[in-house]
Amino acid sequence: MRKISILCICIIATTFIFGQSSFSFVGPDKEVNPYSYIVIKRGEFKQAAVSSAHPLASMVGAAIMKRGGNAFDAAIATQLVLAVVYPQAGNIGGGGFLLARKVNGELIGIDYREAAPEKANRDMYLDKNGNPQMNLSLAGHLASGIPGTVAGLFATMPYAKLAFEQLIQPAIDIAAKGYVLTEKEAANLNGVRESITKNSTQPSAFVRSIKWKVGDTLVQKDLAATLTRIQKEGARGFYDGKTAELIVAEMQRGNGIIGLNDLKNYTAKLRNPLSFNYRGHEIISFAPPSSGGILIAQMMKMVEKYPMSKYGFQSTKSVQLMIEAERRAYADRAEFMGDPDFFKVPVKTLMSDAYLSQRMSDYNPEKASVSSSIKAGIIKESEETTHLSIVDPAGNLVSVTTTLNNSFGNRTVVGGAGFILNNEMDDFSVKPGVPNMYGAIGGEANSIQPGKRMLSSMTPTLVLKDKKPYIVIGTPGGTTIPTSVYQALINVIDFNMSVGDAIDKPKFHHQWLPDEVAIEPDFDSNTKEQLIKMGYKITPRGSIGKTEGIRILPNKRRETAADKRGDDSVAGF
Repeated sequence: MRKISILCICIIATTFIFGQSSFSFVGPDKEVNPYSYIVIKRGEFKQAAVSSAHPLASMVGAAIMKRGGNAFDAAIATQLVLAVVYPQAGNIGGGGFLLARKVNGELIGIDYREAAPEKANRDMYLDKNGNPQMNLSLAGHLASGIPGTVAGLFATMPYAKLAFEQLIQPAIDIAAKGYVLTEKEAANLNGVRESITKNSTQPSAFVRSIKWKVGDTLVQKDLAATLTRIQKEGARGFYDGKTAELIVAEMQRGNGIIGLNDLKNYTAKLRNPLSFNYRGHEIISFAPPSSGGILIAQMMKMVEKYPMSKYGFQSTKSVQLMIEAERRAYADRAEFMGDPDFFKVPVKTLMSDAYLSQRMSDYNPEKASVSSSIKAGIIKESEETTHLSIVDPAGNLVSVTTTLNNSFGNRTVVGGAGFILNNEMDDFSVKPGVPNMYGAIGGEANSIQPGKRMLSSMTPTLVLKDKKPYIVIGTPGGTTIPTSVYQALINVIDFNMSVGDAIDKPKFHHQWLPDEVAIEPDFDSNTKEQLIKMGYKITPRGSIGKTEGIRILPNKRRETAADKRGDDSVAGF
């Protein structure tokens, strides 16, 4: 692990600015029109592709590459636009992970997960009797970890080609001049109006006197000003100076604990990606403090010796086997996984063939296992995250997952700065050994300590086939993230699906406890009935995740798909 210094990065003046015609592509009657756009679910592109949670973000990412930027430039610009147009998860007030493979084979993992403030402590959410006060870790000022996204963007800059001021300008333009809301976006803003009003100390652009409706324009002047400070001052425009002062002032008004030192001292970190082989494919994913890479390695390696393709997609045999692999992997998650700078995570053991063979030694293909007989813990997360997948003309691959944790984070808008803070502190074990209101149990590996990063399920993933770039994939979804990526990869590799079909097919999820299988509404009814007969408790639920994927075909074309479950959209050329 290496720390990446972000406060010393300065913006270098350039004569090639967005005001010039080649980079002026956001506005009415331009390539990216914030007032008129459509959702595109699938596309096949010759050179470059982006799949993300919002059409405007994908369009900006593609436009950046069309103008000479690479996948890293596009990732920076796309994340910044998502911070404007997808406020429930896109952010500068949260954090995330970037996983990339350069065309020369170099692997890059950038960890900009949020961290606990210096005034945080193990028992900060307990009352005088030692009872958890879960409301404090879920909403309001005390729920926020130190934001990492801006540090992550600047940590990505050494791999980019264009100047940062160019990459941030589309987000500034859209924030300052507004964009039209889709029906889902309007409904989301209306749904959080009361909680944002309750948890924020000053008015914000997200709340108005009447309800939002489809076609309304959302203008975010305060956010535009914050982004402009970052454009002019670099990372210091967020972690120091006026923006930092606005964050700390908001904390003080709401009894939060993030201080100026927390912001000044935050750094993004380089992590060595994890990799493993599955049926001749090299799967590359993220290391702790994400649990995702270990989980998909465990689940895929546990099923590899079985004839999945012969079993068939969503057959009783294939689903039952995959459920049991999920059960065992998630049983390991809480006890063994946490921030590696604070807790020694046994990565090699957890991913070893010998260990995983032992984990499946009690597997019975005729009936359900019982979770109470499998020792370990559980941590449950919110599901509001966002992902973007990018391939550029040269063949660089970038997979990024970012989050505020809950939808619209802690529901606190920083007064005068215009962005929402995260509620990632709830991803720690609020009280080790004691279940929280969601039934989540955690141990010392994920207890609260100053400067520590909370355990995550984010799973940005890359796949190589015959040592060549093949798949870029990832999804939001809290603890369902690893199982969604796992199932999508199995769908492509074992069931020979296109990336779009692999993403859109119905999903299921088991995470050890609660001992139940969650299924989407369109899950196969016959398989459901057979699983019930085998002893499984089946729990219907709504959509699972919003996966974004790109597959590079033998003819080098980029087969690109955005999940059917949201306003997710693709773009490319």
